[in-house]
Amino acid sequence: MKIVVKVGTSTLTHAAGHLNIRRTEKLCRVLADLKNAGHEVILVSSGAIGMGVGKLGLRKRPDDMPGKQAAAAIGQCELMYIYDKMFSEYSHTVAQILLTAEDVKSEERHQNFTNTITRLLEYNVLPIINENDTISVSEIKIGDNDQLSAIVASSVHADLLVILTDMDGLYTSDPRKDPSARLIPEVDRVDEAILKLGGSSGTSRGTGGMATKLEAARMATEAGVDTIIVHGKDPEILYAVMEGAPFRGTRFPAHKEGA
Repeated sequence: MKIVVKVGTSTLTHAAGHLNIRRTEKLCRVLADLKNAGHEVILVSSGAIGMGVGKLGLRKRPDDMPGKQAAAAIGQCELMYIYDKMFSEYSHTVAQILLTAEDVKSEERHQNFTNTITRLLEYNVLPIINENDTISVSEIKIGDNDQLSAIVASSVHADLLVILTDMDGLYTSDPRKDPSARLIPEVDRVDEAILKLGGSSGTSRGTGGMATKLEAARMATEAGVDTIIVHGKDPEILYAVMEGAPFRGTRFPAHKEGA
């Protein structure tokens, strides 16, 4: 099975911006184990700006674009160093791919990207993909890594997209504000009513919230990719997802538009 796993900044880091070592180590161990089981794994990872903020000792994310780009330049080096070190412990090689919107919109550049991904998987390498935040501005920005993960999943014809976040899945209302909110275990189609349940953005450390994840689910399922949103606090939930065992989260079955 070919699986794309997206992990956000709020899952990878503590509130101060520093790496959540225990969670990141467990994520790498689980993904390495899934590869050992014969699955093809692609990781879409946020965290560059957040880790740059932490390494610089800043109290919050910069508000200006040059500040964000500088933090991303510092944090991306740190992020890939950590991934390379952790996956190497399980004898897996990683590769970094940084994208902008032009790499997706241009037919030639998009084909080059998919060719590279395909060859890396043939080499049994684990590709780690992020938006190129160091040079991205509004004119060339993809938007967020939720959307990027859906683009990647559809481009490589993945069987499954799993979005790890800081909530269990989609609720009937915001569980942080409404104690009666109920988790929705499955969504047949992401329509306007479902999109409205997404609300606004999430934590200050990331760029998106449930709204961007629902949009990603819409994009992926319409491209024929099953999508799941689950909490990233315990990456071992991926075992249950891959084995078809019960898990707490929201599933979005794949479908083709017009089907």
